[in-house]
Amino acid sequence: MVTGSAPIDLEVLNFLKICFCCPILEGYGLTETSAATSLTDPTDPVSGHVGGPLECSKFRLRDVPEMQYLASDKPYPRGEVQIKGTNVTSGYYLRPDKTAESFDSEGWFCTGDVGMIYPNGSLKIIDRAKNIFKLSQGEYIAPEKLENIYILLPLIG
Repeated sequence: MVTGSAPIDLEVLNFLKICFCCPILEGYGLTETSAATSLTDPTDPVSGHVGGPLECSKFRLRDVPEMQYLASDKPYPRGEVQIKGTNVTSGYYLRPDKTAESFDSEGWFCTGDVGMIYPNGSLKIIDRAKNIFKLSQGEYIAPEKLENIYILLPLIG
């Protein structure tokens, strides 16, 4: 079985693996990368990551200092996931402004997703960099973190 399009809860993934007695592969990709750019290895017993890059893709991490994610973090580098490869679009049709916003000067596609790289090269998506904003007192905040806390409250649910 293969899952993608959104992160699957670790407990759900492990439960499904036990119930169906088969490997469940988790993938990662975007429309701009022609769908999958990574996929877990069927023999990998560890859940909670999206595997390493497929042959058509290369990954790198860009520092997001306002969120304290750095590619130099130890033991696991963290930062915004950037992708380059034959599967990545060359830009948005008739939208040079959007293309310039989504690609860096070296042609890497900036996903807006924050990832962490494990020693075996697999990627774990841990946050979202594009949906941050600066408060009037200068602090950066990611609304998803607040949303994830609020949905745990019974009155909100």
